[in-house]
Amino acid sequence: MNILITGTTSGIGLKLAQDYLAAGHTVHCCGRNISILQELVTVFGDRAKPVNFDVQNREECLASLTALPELDLVILNAGTCEYIDARNFDAASFERVIRINLIGLANCLEALIPKLTAGSSLSLMGSSSSYLPLPRAEAYGASKAAIEYLAKTLAITLGKDGIHVSYIAPGFVETPLTDLNDFPMPMRVDVEFASRRIRQGLKKKQSEIHFPKLFTGFMKTLSLLPYAWQRFLLAKILMS
Repeated sequence: MNILITGTTSGIGLKLAQDYLAAGHTVHCCGRNISILQELVTVFGDRAKPVNFDVQNREECLASLTALPELDLVILNAGTCEYIDARNFDAASFERVIRINLIGLANCLEALIPKLTAGSSLSLMGSSSSYLPLPRAEAYGASKAAIEYLAKTLAITLGKDGIHVSYIAPGFVETPLTDLNDFPMPMRVDVEFASRRIRQGLKKKQSEIHFPKLFTGFMKTLSLLPYAWQRFLLAKILMS
């Protein structure tokens, strides 16, 4: 397959790129850290295609991506996380997260949707935080909730052209971002688990890929409750 992945210089994106390359696929590895991109070329040869740009810069995105050939699979994974103290709401922090996670993703979509044809797949990286309102995740959760909505809308509109769209909603995954967290992360999995689960789900063309199932299943179940019940239970669980 001819694959493109954003955010391939760390965490889930890096592991996905390594695993797809090891399986013999061509991967357009997108990221800002040119040294990591070059390491992928050193290890995997010319099947690793480094693409160095910042998703926040629309002009860079278009210049870097519009010249690429047609793609079989696109995984828009690049993102960040900053937590907010609601009593001292930081609009600049909120803007940074939205700009990278959501606007950056939109910049990539503008350039890459024309590269997709019938039978190809597009996958958007979200989070299980999109299922429920979580304290301190006002910016991160809002960006991922928007991505979930966007993925489900694109699944309808692009599906008419035979393009499959999936939404990925991990729980806690051991990455440089989650290493910075100062709170308990139940059922955190490693990037090997995350990559395997994502690749399995994409191969089966699953519309929603969430894991680990025990954790994300609990989140999804809570999300089905009336909002007042959700607030009560989350306050008991998270604020105790």
